Amino acid sequence: MAGHSKFANIKHRKGAQDAKRAKIFTRLIKEIVVAAKGGEDPDGNPRLRSAIIAAKAANVPKDRIANAVQKGSSSNEGDAYENMRYEGYGVAGTAFIIETLTDNRNRTAASVRSSFNKFGGNLGETGSVAFMFDHLGVIRFPANIASEDEIFEIAVEAGADSVESDAESHIISCSVEDFATVRDNLIAKYGDPEGLGLEWLAKDYLDVAADKQESLQKMIDALEEDDDVQNIYYNFILEN
Repeated sequence: MAGHSKFANIKHRKGAQDAKRAKIFTRLIKEIVVAAKGGEDPDGNPRLRSAIIAAKAANVPKDRIANAVQKGSSSNEGDAYENMRYEGYGVAGTAFIIETLTDNRNRTAASVRSSFNKFGGNLGETGSVAFMFDHLGVIRFPANIASEDEIFEIAVEAGADSVESDAESHIISCSVEDFATVRDNLIAKYGDPEGLGLEWLAKDYLDVAADKQESLQKMIDALEEDDDVQNIYYNFILEN
């Protein structure tokens, strides 16, 4: 019986992991389809290039990436989608920025609002929490691509404002205005990064009481379940 229970638990866990992976793939593919409206050549379409790099980093199969590029560049499917941003507060004064890609803004707004309300949050107006974050270009390379000193020198010379390195990665950040220049210089030097894009990074991170952590995690999980949600940013760190 114990063996059966263990097998059932493994199957359940694998099923949950597969479902999460499928949702990640769906979001990445959607971004490629929309980005490809601007042209199917990644070298001449920065948004598409970023989307393809993100998809490769998540191990999306090459044929699915190619199909998404073809679909986006040769059909009107991507025209139905628009980028929307939502901001609000979670419990304990925590702040959230939610980026979505949707073909029905009313549906998406209702879903995001429901996730906030259900877990003690409050969806606000655009700009209500953005001042707590910096909107930056962010590029991530694996740590073994170069030494900390080397990549710092190359990145700063290219126009980066900050380089943070640890045992696993180098994280380079820069202004939105300098992102294209920094990105192109680093890719020319080191090849495609593990990830890149424009992100909202919290200026300060809150210490959240242990009894609030579960509610925040459930809110994040609910938002991640929404197929229209592309990115979630917040100003706290959850305990493992």
